[in-house]
Amino acid sequence: MTAEGVQPPAPAAQESGGRLAIADLEVRFGARRVVSMADLRLDHAEIIGLAGESGSGKSMTTLAILGLAHTVGATVTGSITLDGLELVGLGSDRLRAIRGRRIAAIFQSPSTAFSPVYKVGSVFVRALRLHGAGKSEAEDRAAEAMRQVLLSPDLMRRYPSQLSGGQLQRVAIAVAVALRAEILLADEATSALDVTVQAEVLDLLRGLRESIGMSILFISHDLAVVAELCDRVAVMRSGVIVEQGLTGEVLSAPADAYTIELLASVPKLAGAP
Repeated sequence: MTAEGVQPPAPAAQESGGRLAIADLEVRFGARRVVSMADLRLDHAEIIGLAGESGSGKSMTTLAILGLAHTVGATVTGSITLDGLELVGLGSDRLRAIRGRRIAAIFQSPSTAFSPVYKVGSVFVRALRLHGAGKSEAEDRAAEAMRQVLLSPDLMRRYPSQLSGGQLQRVAIAVAVALRAEILLADEATSALDVTVQAEVLDLLRGLRESIGMSILFISHDLAVVAELCDRVAVMRSGVIVEQGLTGEVLSAPADAYTIELLASVPKLAGAP
């Protein structure tokens, strides 16, 4: 599911090497450059953290991958490929088909993905039907996906306002599962959740990687969460990746001064080293 909500179906695509590859990506508002990303790759069943403070260009990168940067007035150049298919410059119909079905996204406020006037199940089933499922199949797949994210299918009878933030985030993830998305963009997806619910969502994301081979780009300002979840991390400042590598290596021996500053800002428990 994207910030726009339900999207139409995607065509089948051929598997190739890396799952998602970004090269020489630039996102601009007129003459002002907000993202300049030389290289970032996300492989099959990998979780990569894209870390940096607010305003560093992380969310604009998400919109560029989804083909939605133009909706906020930005222009995109460079290359973003999905299993070898170039997304930059791809026609709007084909991009619309890829969103949701092959690349899904969840955001900090999951309520924005659900209309307050429709029951959760109505939005969920409609998403699946737009992607080619019949009514009965859509209902069955929705119920199964709800169980996969450890929620009762009965919750689909409720309105978004009747679910907690953690429940809504799980439903948003369930939509991606039911659509059989290959890549999940999680943009500050746990930032608004309390610590207990945050841990549950992180466990869920790990489980999806293990069970269905989902690749996840986890976008966050919180290096403590990135350290807990991600295989690799790319640290972003002012639209540029200043360093990237294995999470343990980057966070234990950062090479860039900005990464050192971010690590210094992570709260520590009293008495912790």
